[in-house]
Amino acid sequence: MSQTAVNKQLKKHARAAHEMCDEVPLNIHAHQLRHSKASHWLEYGMNIVQISFLLGHEQLRTTMVYITITIDQELKALATLEDENDKKVSKKWKNGKGGLAEFCGVKPMKK
Repeated sequence: MSQTAVNKQLKKHARAAHEMCDEVPLNIHAHQLRHSKASHWLEYGMNIVQISFLLGHEQLRTTMVYITITIDQELKALATLEDENDKKVSKKWKNGKGGLAEFCGVKPMKK
């Protein structure tokens, strides 16, 4: 579908929706839907890195600017990122006793 065709369909459905709810904007465009979806993902607790990936952004800063968020929401999103200290925590399944199989409670196969 071309961009023109998408916009035409959006405007058509926006007019119908606006008749039922005057809060629906008449001049809606696809980019507004991306903004809204990204904001909702953030509100529902999705990690900002995941949102950035889903939107196809190469830089996290692009996503942060792209989403209209409050300072509190931004701080909450940034808190979901891995802390440098977390990287130094040893993995529980890499304990030398049996690795991931031991950690998961799976008995190793006999050779």
